[in-house]
Amino acid sequence: MSFLGHEWDGRIFSDGWNTGSGGTRTTVAPATGEVLATVGVATADDVAKATDSALRAQRDWAASPFGERAAILRRAGQLFVEHADEINEWLMRESGATAGFATFQVAAGAAEECWEAAALASAPYGEMLRTNQDRLSFSRQVPVGVVGVIAPFNAPVLLAVRALAPALALGNAVILKPDPRTSVCGGVAFARIFEEAGLPTGLLHVLPGDAAAGAAIVDHPRIPVIAFTGSTRAGRAIARAAADRLKRVHLELGGNSALIVTDDVDLDKAVSVGAFGSYNNAGQICMASSRHLVDARIADDYTRLMAEHAARLTVGDTMDPATMVGPIIDTHQRDAVHAIVTNSVAAGATLAEGGTYDGLFYRPTVLGNVPLTAPAYHQEIFGPVVPIVPFHSLDEAADLAAETEYGLSLAILTRDVTKALRLADRIPSGAVHINDQTVNDEPNTPFGGVGDSGNGSRHGGTRANLEAFTETQWVTVRGELPDYPF
Repeated sequence: MSFLGHEWDGRIFSDGWNTGSGGTRTTVAPATGEVLATVGVATADDVAKATDSALRAQRDWAASPFGERAAILRRAGQLFVEHADEINEWLMRESGATAGFATFQVAAGAAEECWEAAALASAPYGEMLRTNQDRLSFSRQVPVGVVGVIAPFNAPVLLAVRALAPALALGNAVILKPDPRTSVCGGVAFARIFEEAGLPTGLLHVLPGDAAAGAAIVDHPRIPVIAFTGSTRAGRAIARAAADRLKRVHLELGGNSALIVTDDVDLDKAVSVGAFGSYNNAGQICMASSRHLVDARIADDYTRLMAEHAARLTVGDTMDPATMVGPIIDTHQRDAVHAIVTNSVAAGATLAEGGTYDGLFYRPTVLGNVPLTAPAYHQEIFGPVVPIVPFHSLDEAADLAAETEYGLSLAILTRDVTKALRLADRIPSGAVHINDQTVNDEPNTPFGGVGDSGNGSRHGGTRANLEAFTETQWVTVRGELPDYPF
């Protein structure tokens, strides 16, 4: 049998492989409709049992030498490399990722995240504090206990491991709920990798399930930290529910990121950069370049070249190496994308290319002269669409880019880097990329958005991960008992 296997009888990685009490469901390839696997459906009862197990295992894990935790994370990273081909295939079949996007998530994503987390295990985790009394005073970061990780379908490996790996490295146990549409590549893969890496039983629980399972994780009183990646609507609901429990939530939500193109760029290169930012993974990326704000002096040429570029892109089953744009995840999302396109054209946008679909394959689409009232301007599209809006001054570009509830990523293409830096100062955003597109991520850098895109940088880098997955504890030490006036 292969490393992941091909069928699961409702098994959940919790003190061994146990059967989920919610029955089973199938995962389906969006490109072909093929049934790929059968997985268990977790319920609130499964969440409760998994949490009890996690709490028992976490005490010894937190007390273990950091070198032991680091060694397991290093081994997990190596296993992601060794089994990359198989995990990549599952990503391509189950989530519709292209070969390049699958490789980015596994060999260049999950493995590096695990190795970065291994280094986190030995990082400084406190500071000496001054005190006016005769004692030693310091603060230290201690594990929170159990971390709930709720991951989405669109980048199921990368968007889970960036919370899962540092949480484990810092001495926590993890309850992972993958999206049910990607339960194998985003769930079973982690169970197998960390089982093989030697992670002690009970520390990682993979609970495939629907919204009810996620709600149970958020509601459980012994899961104090929730790391959620998904829609802004769902993030708000999680934040409200977590507030009743006084829980910490790390929310990485939607985006409507601007790509600003000035008139001094190499136009052909700018179109290529912009196309990648909008069409990678069929546009199903929170950081996608969702609004192309282009200097009016080059906007018509940019639109024409982008349309020609889009028309050349091969759309199809990602198991075909020639495919550059794969399927939309399901009919609900496809229809949502198509509604934005058709309603934007009705509002006055020019359909320069695309706007059609065959099954779940949506043609890369270009909308020119998009009015500010069109949904393609003010809504997150989450599909392979380039909306182009001309601007007539840098002041107008800054106002347009900032005119959104979101604030996840910003990109500025120009030969004048100092101009770009001044422009970026005026636009709220969790990330800024000058002379690159908006989709960028590295395991050693803090990542997160502002506004409706989330509650700041909660993943990546030593400081952000320590703040995310530990509690600050104040400790004092005296050499002798003090004398008190009682």
